[in-house]
Order: sequence, then structure tokens, then C-alpha cells
Amino acid sequence: MIENRPLILVTNDDGFQAPGIRNLINIMLELGDVVMVAPDQGRSGQGHAITVNNPLRHQVLKESPNLKEIAVNGTPVDCVKLALKQLLPKTPDLLVSGINHGGNSSVNILYSGTMAAVLEGCMENIPSVGFSLCDYAHDADFHSSAHFIREIATDVLSHGLPNGVCLNVNIPALPSEKIKGVLTTRQGQGRWEEEFDARLDPRGRPYYWIQGYFSGNVTEQGTDEWALANGYISVMPVTYDLTAHQMIESIGKIFNK
Repeated sequence: MIENRPLILVTNDDGFQAPGIRNLINIMLELGDVVMVAPDQGRSGQGHAITVNNPLRHQVLKESPNLKEIAVNGTPVDCVKLALKQLLPKTPDLLVSGINHGGNSSVNILYSGTMAAVLEGCMENIPSVGFSLCDYAHDADFHSSAHFIREIATDVLSHGLPNGVCLNVNIPALPSEKIKGVLTTRQGQGRWEEEFDARLDPRGRPYYWIQGYFSGNVTEQGTDEWALANGYISVMPVTYDLTAHQMIESIGKIFNK
């Protein structure tokens, strides 16, 4: 690592070979020294899962003066924990996760391995940002959002983030000239409508493939869903504190004895 340059930890949940993380690495190399610690295969939808029943192993894939790439046989959160406790030479100045193939707006943050890695960094008081492009295609156009990602990461490096707060950045699948700008948002309302494709294996035992579609409320102005539907990049401040603070007093009237 080069002295006096920021150290940036890059991870994701799509695996180290995903086009999204390759683009994110290139953007971050413009801002500092990069260590990528990412899953050795796709780990989408695993949320904040950690590996406890099997050993974690890592493989150094590439090493140069300003870039080191490491693959781990674990979840995104495993990657962050192992990086911070064992693999990095010092605490990083910034953690970025993504660029995810597909959006992580609304309740998707609860399922997202991309954002779980960000929240893990946030719990360690490291400025942490998750980037997601609302396009599930393998050949999605990540270049159109590069300018915005660079600016957001630069601002976080310059100004930091409050302890306990990280950012969930979602980018509409639009050419850069059609993106209207960046909005700070709150979490919108949405849900997955799951369906299960029930089948029988050759021995007559049932098994299921989960599938379905996401339905978001795009009419409520100020939310991430509204911003994305109207051509804006959504930057949502997120905290790992799940307390419903506004309900403590009213719930206390029922249960406090």
C-alpha cells in the first residue's frame, strides 16, 4: 500500500468475478489504495449471515502496490469480519460494497448481502457505503453511474459519516445523461410477492424453487422508491439500530408494570 493514500475495502455479494465489483474497484483506485475481500462465488440474498459450522479460507488472487484482491469462501459479512480482523494492514478509511446487480431499495435491505457487509462496517465505525444498480442483467451498464459513485465516495472520504450511520445508494438503470441527480431519501414501502414452484425429484420427494416479484410504492415522494422511479439516485442513511424509538412510550404503557 502507498503511504498517505486512503485505504479502501471493497466487497460485494455477487462474487469477486462479478462485473459490478470490477467496475467498483476501478473507480476506487482513483481515490486510494484498494483491498478487495469478496466471496469466491455469488452469495446474494444471504443478508447478515455468518459462517459458523465450517472454516473460512482465503485466497490471494492479485497483489500490486495499490491493489490486493482476496477471495473468501464465506458470506459478505464473513469477508468484512475476516478483512478487518486478519487480512488488512490497518483499519480502512472507507468500505464500499457492490456494485450490486439489482436494486436494494425498500425492504430489500433486509435480504441484501451487499448492505449486510455495509452494516458490518458501520458497526465498526468505518464509513461504509453500498452501491446497487437497478438492473439484474449480467451485462448491465455500470459505466453510466461511475461519475456519481466517484463523487459520493469522495464526499464520504472528505466528510466522513456519523458513527452508527451508513449509506444505501441505489442507482436507476438509465444512461448518465438521463439521471436527474442525487436525492437523500427515506426507506419506501415495498414487498416481495413470493411464489414457490413445487416439483418432485426422481424419488418422488417434493422440492421447491422460490420465485416472485417485487412491488414497491413509487407514489410517496421522498422515498427511495419514488426517487428511483423518477430518475434520481437514492442516497438513504441507514442505521443498524432497529429500535422503534417512537413507540417506546406507548408500548411502555402496556408492558411496564
